[in-house]
Amino acid sequence: MKKYIDQGKNDTRSGYGAGMTELGRTNPNVVVLCADLIGSLKINQFIEENPDRFFQIGIAEANMMGIAAGLTIGGKIPFTGTFANFSTGRVYDQIRQSIAYSDKNVKICASHAGLTLGEDGATHQILEDIGLMKMLPGMTVINPCDYNQTKAATIAIAEYEGPVYLRFGRPKVANFTPADQKFEIGKALMLNEGTDVTIVATGHLVWEALIAAENLESQGISAEVINIHTIKPLDEEAVLKSVKKTGCIVTAEEHNHLGGLGESIARVLATKHPTPQEFVATNDTFGESGTPEQLMEKYGLNNKAITQAVLNVIKRK
Repeated sequence: MKKYIDQGKNDTRSGYGAGMTELGRTNPNVVVLCADLIGSLKINQFIEENPDRFFQIGIAEANMMGIAAGLTIGGKIPFTGTFANFSTGRVYDQIRQSIAYSDKNVKICASHAGLTLGEDGATHQILEDIGLMKMLPGMTVINPCDYNQTKAATIAIAEYEGPVYLRFGRPKVANFTPADQKFEIGKALMLNEGTDVTIVATGHLVWEALIAAENLESQGISAEVINIHTIKPLDEEAVLKSVKKTGCIVTAEEHNHLGGLGESIARVLATKHPTPQEFVATNDTFGESGTPEQLMEKYGLNNKAITQAVLNVIKRK
C-alpha cells in the first residue's frame, strides 16, 4: 500500500484563505463578500491587499447572495463566504432563483461544515448541504480533503464558468496531498489501488479512509481508496471501473446518508452496475455539541467505522 505522510495538520478553511490571497494577486476580477466572518474565513490578507475588492455585508446572508449575483453582470467573479449552514439552508431561495436558475458565475464558499464544527452544536452543524446544493441544476459541488487541496480548489473554481459550491471545515486535519497537485473539477483521484473493496471518500473522511486501508491491509484485505473531491459532476467512470474490479464499495462522508455522496454513487451503481454498498455517514440525524473527535466517534465517521463497513460489505459480495 502506498503510504501518505501528514505534512502537518492544518484547517481547510486556511487553505481557502491561502487560495484567495493568491487569486487576489493574479485575477483582478475576483471579489470577496463576507457575512461578518472575516477571521473564520481566513481572508484577512486578501482584504489587506485588495480593500477595494472586498465587501463586508454583515449578518445579511440573503442580501449577500443577491449582491454576488449582480456583480457577475459586470464581469466580476464573486466569492461569498460564511458558515456552511448560512451559505445554504438560510439562503436557499436566493441561491436557487438568483444564482442557479439565473446561471450566475458565483462561487459559494462555505466553512465550518459538518460535525467537525464541534462545540457550536446542531444549529450550526449542517449535514444536509451537499444534498441541497447538488440538487440545483447547473451547480458544481466540491468538498476537498485537506489544506493543499482546498487551496488548489479555490484557485481552480475562479477559472470555471458557472455557479460552484465549495465546502470546507474548521478543525486542523492531516495535510497529505501534494502542494503542487493540479485540481481538476470532476476528476476523482486514485490514492491507493486495491482488489478486494473500493472505499470512496470525500472531505475529512479521505484521511480516515487511508488509515482504514492500512488497518485492512494488516488483515489481508486489499482496499482501493478513491478521493472524490467533486461530488457534482461525479466521476462515474472512476467509480464504475473500480467496483467492476473489487465487487463491493464503501462510501464515506461527513454528511447525512440521505442526499450525500453515497446516494449519488448508489444511483450510478443501480443504473449501470449493481454492487453491494455500505454507507459511512450520519443516519438521518442532527448533531450536538462536543469536540470534533467525540462527535466523529459517536456518529461513526472515522477509520474504525470505515473498517467495519468494509468487513460488512465484503460479506455481501
